[in-house]
Amino acid sequence: MDPWVYFAGLYSSKFEAYCAVMWVEADERIRGEAAPREVQVYQTRRGKFGVRFRSECG
Repeated sequence: MDPWVYFAGLYSSKFEAYCAVMWVEADERIRGEAAPREVQVYQTRRGKFGVRFRSECG
Protein backbone atom coordinates (compact mmCIF):
# COMPACT_ATOMS: atom_id res chain seq x y z
CA MET A 1 0.00 0.00 0.00
CA ASP A 2 1.29 3.46 -0.90
CA PRO A 3 2.28 5.73 1.98
CA TRP A 4 0.27 8.85 2.79
CA VAL A 5 1.38 12.15 1.31
CA TYR A 6 0.56 15.04 3.64
CA PHE A 7 -0.60 18.29 2.06
CA ALA A 8 1.32 21.24 3.50
CA GLY A 9 -0.56 23.25 6.09
CA LEU A 10 -2.98 22.73 8.94
CA TYR A 11 -6.35 24.41 9.16
CA SER A 12 -8.45 25.56 12.08
CA SER A 13 -11.71 24.22 10.64
CA LYS A 14 -12.79 21.08 8.87
CA PHE A 15 -14.33 23.24 6.14
CA GLU A 16 -10.96 24.82 5.31
CA ALA A 17 -9.36 21.39 5.13
CA TYR A 18 -12.17 20.18 2.85
CA CYS A 19 -11.47 23.13 0.53
CA ALA A 20 -7.82 21.99 0.41
CA VAL A 21 -9.07 18.52 -0.61
CA MET A 22 -10.80 20.16 -3.57
CA TRP A 23 -7.55 21.94 -4.48
CA VAL A 24 -5.56 18.69 -4.36
CA GLU A 25 -8.07 16.87 -6.56
CA ALA A 26 -8.46 19.76 -9.02
CA ASP A 27 -4.71 20.34 -9.27
CA GLU A 28 -4.09 16.76 -10.34
CA ARG A 29 -6.81 16.97 -12.99
CA ILE A 30 -5.59 20.34 -14.32
CA ARG A 31 -2.05 19.01 -14.74
CA GLY A 32 -3.40 15.98 -16.58
CA GLU A 33 -2.20 13.44 -14.03
CA ALA A 34 -4.32 10.82 -12.33
CA ALA A 35 -6.43 12.05 -9.45
CA PRO A 36 -5.37 10.78 -6.02
CA ARG A 37 -6.81 7.37 -5.23
CA GLU A 38 -7.77 8.30 -1.68
CA VAL A 39 -7.98 11.71 0.00
CA GLN A 40 -8.75 12.21 3.69
CA VAL A 41 -9.23 15.06 6.11
CA TYR A 42 -7.62 14.19 9.43
CA GLN A 43 -7.53 15.89 12.83
CA THR A 44 -4.36 16.35 14.87
CA ARG A 45 -4.15 15.84 18.62
CA ARG A 46 -4.19 19.63 19.02
CA GLY A 47 -7.47 19.97 17.14
CA LYS A 48 -6.22 21.28 13.80
CA PHE A 49 -7.26 19.68 10.51
CA GLY A 50 -5.05 18.54 7.66
CA VAL A 51 -5.25 16.75 4.32
CA ARG A 52 -3.48 13.58 3.25
CA PHE A 53 -3.74 11.50 0.12
CA ARG A 54 -2.44 8.43 -1.67
CA SER A 55 -1.53 8.75 -5.32
CA GLU A 56 -2.41 6.28 -8.06
CA CYS A 57 1.24 5.80 -8.94
CA GLY A 58 3.28 3.81 -6.49
